[in-house]
Amino acid sequence: MTNAAGPSSLTFRDVTSADETVVKKLLEAAFPSDMEARLVHKLRHCGALVLEQVAVDGEGQILGHVAYSRVTPAAIGRAQGLQVACLAPVAVWPDRQRTGIGSALIRASLEKLKAMGEDLVLVLGHPAYYPRFGFDPVLARKVQGPYAGDAFMALALTDAGTRDLPIEVAFATPFEEFE
Repeated sequence: MTNAAGPSSLTFRDVTSADETVVKKLLEAAFPSDMEARLVHKLRHCGALVLEQVAVDGEGQILGHVAYSRVTPAAIGRAQGLQVACLAPVAVWPDRQRTGIGSALIRASLEKLKAMGEDLVLVLGHPAYYPRFGFDPVLARKVQGPYAGDAFMALALTDAGTRDLPIEVAFATPFEEFE
């Protein structure tokens, strides 16, 4: 991964079955264990992924990956109709981190989620990183589930994503390994 492509020369596309091996290697390289790679594999194969995308350079090399899985509203009433997704994980090859690839991938994928009709996106991540995309720990306090605290953040993509809260949610079964 020595290509000097920056975020402006990237394209973003959905993951194909041909990408799965490279995505697995990327996730294993970007995280200290294989837990995230196993999570993505399980989410992909149980049908829980809402969106899975890669950032690709001009030569077709995959430089980054992001996955969003379905979060199910458990409440009755208006909140039950919300389309809620969880961002987890996002990864960039270690030698390409801090170059803007991950940020560009998150921004592009959030735009696609909005176009797909998603109302709310949740993330459990670094409180200094995710607010730049609009994620807010205060909004997430209106979401009851297995996660809490300043690392648990929410981003409303539609008016309903704010208006129809509070809400109780259940994450896809593979996340139980992280609770």
